Amino acid sequence: MFPLADTKDASAVRDVVQSIHAELFPRADCEFVPRAFEWAMAAFAGRYRDYQPIDAKYHDVEHTMQGTLCHALILKGRIRSGLKPIIPEKMFELGIIAILLHDTGYLKVRGDDEGTGAKYTLIHVSRSADFAKHLLLEKGFTPEDAACVARMIRCTGVNVKVDAIPFQTDAEKIIGYSLGTADLLGQMAASDYIDKLPILFDEFAESARYSGGEQSKVGLFKNPEDLLRKTGGFWSFYVRPKIDGDFGAQYKFLSQPYPDGQNDYLDHIDKNLERVKRIVAKLDGEVVRESVETSAE
Repeated sequence: MFPLADTKDASAVRDVVQSIHAELFPRADCEFVPRAFEWAMAAFAGRYRDYQPIDAKYHDVEHTMQGTLCHALILKGRIRSGLKPIIPEKMFELGIIAILLHDTGYLKVRGDDEGTGAKYTLIHVSRSADFAKHLLLEKGFTPEDAACVARMIRCTGVNVKVDAIPFQTDAEKIIGYSLGTADLLGQMAASDYIDKLPILFDEFAESARYSGGEQSKVGLFKNPEDLLRKTGGFWSFYVRPKIDGDFGAQYKFLSQPYPDGQNDYLDHIDKNLERVKRIVAKLDGEVVRESVETSAE
């Protein structure tokens, strides 16, 4: 079954992550995963401090669940491989918190009634890191742990230079790379990824309006069709080099068996990209027919 849990159901993802946590660390706190999920779900539901419920249509709870499930599976594969650096229990747990909170930067505070949280696209990574640090300090984590989670979250930035992130340990760095990988693969492997591209475009467009047209990925697409047409290039020229290079091919820990066995995430991304090709070919065919018909009139 793919995915391993229904990412529209946060409790289903929680149960899988909890099972992975218990399998990898049998003596760990069995309440950690439910507790971490509750912190994230409370934030997204508007039950944390003065934050409103999430209103971004693409970067919603399901998006976070897609990344969380993929991240947990990558870490499971890596830990079971026995490769160094060894990922200790505490670092695994901080990594789960990081992925759960990595898009809290799309949340708006009460009284912020203009637009949706998508307007914060350009600064959502820094907002997410700040949100995570404040929440963790409030929950009794040390400043060092809070800063660690913030550094992991920085790996999700589109233009981030990972070499500039001051990771304190190799294990922390590996988990950050896993998080960045999962954030990309989790969404792109989803069966409805292509169907959601118009929603993603709307978020980019809102961000561009809010930022005064600042040049970034939000200004690279003319319309939803343009975003669709550029999806193949996004994978080939951004995502694949990113996950192979900057992130050290953490996606291989999803392969069964490691490292070159079947990789369900890559397989489903390939299926989505093939679907994009078919849609684009159909669109181009319609344009040609319209052109011929117009010329014949």
